Amino acid sequence: MERSAGILLPVFSLPGPYGIGSLGREARAFADFLHDAGQKWWQVLPVGPTGAGNSPYTSVSTFAGNPLLIDLEDLRDRGLLTEGELSAARAPERAAIDYAALYESREPLLRQAFSRLSGTEAQAVRDFAAAAPWLGEYALYRALKTHFDEAAWYDWPDKALRRHDPAALEPWRTALAEDIAFHQTVQFWFFSQWRALKDHANGLGVGIIGDLPIYVSLDSADVWSERKAFLLDETGRPSRVAGVPPDYFSAEGQLWGNPLYDWAAMKADGFGWWIRRVEGASRLFDAIRIDHFRAFERYWSVPAGAETAKEGQWEKGPGMDLLGVLTNWFPHITYIAEDLGLLTPEVHQLRQAAGLPGMKVLEFAFSDPGNAYLPHNYASRRCVCYTGTHDNDTALGWYDHAAESERAFAERYLGASGRENVRRALLRCGMGSTAELFVAQMQDYLALGSEGRINVPGVADGNWRWRMAPGAAAVELAAEIRVLTETYGRR
Repeated sequence: MERSAGILLPVFSLPGPYGIGSLGREARAFADFLHDAGQKWWQVLPVGPTGAGNSPYTSVSTFAGNPLLIDLEDLRDRGLLTEGELSAARAPERAAIDYAALYESREPLLRQAFSRLSGTEAQAVRDFAAAAPWLGEYALYRALKTHFDEAAWYDWPDKALRRHDPAALEPWRTALAEDIAFHQTVQFWFFSQWRALKDHANGLGVGIIGDLPIYVSLDSADVWSERKAFLLDETGRPSRVAGVPPDYFSAEGQLWGNPLYDWAAMKADGFGWWIRRVEGASRLFDAIRIDHFRAFERYWSVPAGAETAKEGQWEKGPGMDLLGVLTNWFPHITYIAEDLGLLTPEVHQLRQAAGLPGMKVLEFAFSDPGNAYLPHNYASRRCVCYTGTHDNDTALGWYDHAAESERAFAERYLGASGRENVRRALLRCGMGSTAELFVAQMQDYLALGSEGRINVPGVADGNWRWRMAPGAAAVELAAEIRVLTETYGRR
């Protein structure tokens, strides 16, 4: 990552004619844009199937890919969909993502494609499934959810199924065989398309930075099939759940509600679940951002049923017991520690012991000259500088809503005044920092205001919907970014 630059843009935010970004030509075109712009990295958000609130951080599987991202034109080219079916699936290109409409329309279309599967491709699916141990349980979980009207696994009527009793599962594997095969096929399509996209990007010298959420959803194939790894009672319900205390984003804290890990049981198992998880992520990405890194040192534990995260308490995390395993098992993986939030000296010591670069967010920097996120305070080049992350406003949105004192200090520090000049100066500030990698949100290069914001932490609805307009990744913009990148010696 030495002296390089990249752009943060979720796959779902890509433009395209079918209501959401896909792994097809628009994704390849964006990789081309990054290459032309002199960028070495494309950072994305988690690409798993989303759950509550359409958040990529509430996936029903840490291993599976999101069916909504599948390129329908590729299925047409495989002879699995017709041109007429693609025309019927078209949606307004510049509209925000309408998840409700997608959930209603996309699966029937994928099932239609599945019904036309050839014998050769069906064998390819079986070979793929045989090489992916997680896929059988994930596909069975999805098939059972369909059978039980999408009820969460802990509400299924059969207690033996809820316990993931092997003897109880076998009859269902037979009864739901076709539905299981469908979900396996969807994953085969996703991973085939992802591999083609990654090969295209890597061939241009562009690496992909993925995101590994710290927690998984309670109603997920992961928790259902490996309950011993989580702190659950006999009914499958957690007594305590994940969140964060009051912070910059929320005065009430954030009550995520994810089940907490049974770290003692995981350690006794050699952290096998984490090893499998990171191995899967390493096949998708060239570098991995470890979400909510501070939870590896201490995590916020909230009583189940609490109204806000304020009622939680700090508990000891796995520390180097886990990080040492991951860095030793996967020495070829580049990790980025998302070390934001309420940090302590122990968190910094843990990150340093693991040898991981942390994050510096410029939108958090302009409080006073001693702020650790200001470039002149970077103690080491081994860090990643961001204008803002997916949880922040855009640069213009931040400027518009910042306190007057913050805005005034930013203008003095950056030597610029006015929202547009500050936006440009913020990009120059990041590019010129000593950080080994600088990443900007694509919205900041596009000069978008708060209408381009991806997520507001602590707000349940209305997030994860922004899409880039067709043609926004223009040749002229790529040339402008390349000049900026080369001016500051980033290659």
